[in-house]
Amino acid sequence: MITENILTQLRQLKLSGMSMALQGQIEQPGTYEGLSFEERIQLLIEQEFTERSQRKQRRLIRTARFKIQANAQAIDYLHPRGLKQSQMAALLQCDWIAKGQNLLLSGPCGSGKTWLSCAIGHNACMKGYSVRYYRMSRLLLELTQSKADGSYSKFLNALNKFQWLILDDWGLEPLKAAQRNDLLEIMDDRHGSLATTMISQLPTDEWYHSIGDNTLADAILDRLMHNSHRINLKGESMRKMNIEME
Repeated sequence: MITENILTQLRQLKLSGMSMALQGQIEQPGTYEGLSFEERIQLLIEQEFTERSQRKQRRLIRTARFKIQANAQAIDYLHPRGLKQSQMAALLQCDWIAKGQNLLLSGPCGSGKTWLSCAIGHNACMKGYSVRYYRMSRLLLELTQSKADGSYSKFLNALNKFQWLILDDWGLEPLKAAQRNDLLEIMDDRHGSLATTMISQLPTDEWYHSIGDNTLADAILDRLMHNSHRINLKGESMRKMNIEME
């Protein structure tokens, strides 16, 4: 009866990890009877810590809204697209996110840009970083809608809560004047403290002209390209090659 009360109280306190660990000790007395009281308590605490860490990882992955469920262990280094394993190993450490540095990913359609960013993003979530993925068109639409309903400042503040912001399909469509200003607001808020990634089919030396305003292009790209890591993928579409192999 006392044990049931303890388990109930642990659950009420939202200590589900400790509750499950204690249940395991009760059901397997022979496994734990040789341990001291302190050792058994330590096992309960470790299980609670593990459970909370896993819950946080699941929440971060869900909140990131990755377009693709990709995993760093499945990255293909054999396909001839200019992907350097040493560079990826450094990026997967995620220290650059903590330092507020940027990642610029360019390459032709089908070269795996989005997949790679989602794989690195998944890895970042597992390390406890908050990430948010957006297609550029969807972000610009939400910014426009937030102005219409008066939540623009709130939306910008919400973006700033993510340690890494991934913007996909950059440069597919010309930016309108208001959109250029919105992008500058985002880059200025994140500059030097929060990481941002731009994914584009255009090579980085063409990004300037895609913005459409020289003054704003200077301001946006200066904040984006300063202290950034760059991956420029090449070669045939991986999707095309996979279809040919089937």
